Amino acid sequence: MSAAAKAIAAQGLARRAFSLGAVKAFDNALQFLLPVVLVRCLDAHTFGEYRLFWLAVGTVMALATLSMPGALYYFLPRSDAARRRLYIHQTLAFLACTGLASAFIVSPFNPWMPGTLAPLAKYGVLMPAFVALWVTSVLLDFLPTVEERIPLQAYANISLALARAALVAGGAWATGDMAVILWLLLATVLLKLALLLAYIGRFHGWGRPWFKPAVFGEQIRYTAPFGLSSACYVLRSQADQWVAATLFTLHSFASFSIAAILGQLVNIFRTSVVEAFMPSMSRLEAAGELKSMMEMNSRANAMVGMLLMPMLGFVFAFAGEIVSLVYTSAYVDAAAVMRVYVIGLMALVVELSSVLQLLRQGLFSLGINLAVLAVSVPLSWAGGLHLGLAGAAAGSVSALYLDRLIVLRRIAAISGVPVRAQQHWRELARYLVWSALAAAAAWLVVHALFGESALVVRLGIGFMVMALVYAPANLRRGA
Repeated sequence: MSAAAKAIAAQGLARRAFSLGAVKAFDNALQFLLPVVLVRCLDAHTFGEYRLFWLAVGTVMALATLSMPGALYYFLPRSDAARRRLYIHQTLAFLACTGLASAFIVSPFNPWMPGTLAPLAKYGVLMPAFVALWVTSVLLDFLPTVEERIPLQAYANISLALARAALVAGGAWATGDMAVILWLLLATVLLKLALLLAYIGRFHGWGRPWFKPAVFGEQIRYTAPFGLSSACYVLRSQADQWVAATLFTLHSFASFSIAAILGQLVNIFRTSVVEAFMPSMSRLEAAGELKSMMEMNSRANAMVGMLLMPMLGFVFAFAGEIVSLVYTSAYVDAAAVMRVYVIGLMALVVELSSVLQLLRQGLFSLGINLAVLAVSVPLSWAGGLHLGLAGAAAGSVSALYLDRLIVLRRIAAISGVPVRAQQHWRELARYLVWSALAAAAAWLVVHALFGESALVVRLGIGFMVMALVYAPANLRRGA
């Protein structure tokens, strides 16, 4: 390893990754637990509206941000203080403008508002107001981490997650009214915006210049291909949910969206690890050390695979029990969809978008995501029509594997690192095989010996069996 790579390794990247992972795990745990409360406080129709609301917000976020906050990973580490302040101000202004535009698109004043969102129109300006503020304040999810202020990022994320979960759960329990929930969400996003403005004022100030056309043009030229590509990627992952929302009732869509929550498990690990490693990978790329950059990426992916694969195996084996215990048997249709998603999410262990971004492959990324999106939507539509809810997930799952195959070959052509050397393939394969064996053993033990036991007992026994099979062979070796 080179001297530069050794210096970077000394910074404790793994510790930062796990710190961010713990924070994101807490945030995602609250997001996971919140629907558990809501399904018991809201009727099926209102819960379907809640899930549809967040699907719409997620789609807006994919399109409106254009990956401008994430691009700061590229610009800030290589800029002086004045230039950093300018990049941040311009990013904030861009998000404010796109947030306002997005608010109009989802508002009842838009004559072309999609018919799928019609159930939300009765809430008036609440949804547009939330969208405008949510888009603007998303910069807080990135900025402290980009500047390697991990404790501040942790405090902000935890405080906001607690406030949002407590207010929404309390409002749902007390009233069961979607309008009240929207008002409470609006209060939490105002708090988030206030924290963002305070952070910028404390560490960067509001001094001029606030905008330079040439510098902003540089930001847009770098960011736009990745932003459009990221938007296509998110739309690809959400397309099956829009198909379900269009083809099925709100209750059935709610079941489908519950299965999609599984994707948060992947993001807990992938996002935290990538965010911790990205500044150092950026410095390696700037130094021309592409092999060291790829080695760092492969280490991160192996870390994710070691922890994520057994979790996905457990979910595949006990999807029915998990849904019935957590979300009640009223949403048990989500179990079949969840198993389909597990197959696709295994591919996401190999994270490559950060590598493409650092290699400036935005146009390629955009092209491949457009092509794969064009394939996944018809597959999901046909699957939903002919196979029901589980079939609607087929498009996004197929798209994930096609994407990984093409991207690996592209990186090999640019970096000179062959596909076989880009990742720790043997290590990942070992985790996959042991996860499958552990899940199969757990399922057999539970269904043979504890088939009539309570759900929580069956899940507890299954988890212990999986841990006993998987952990001795992998955790110590992967440490």
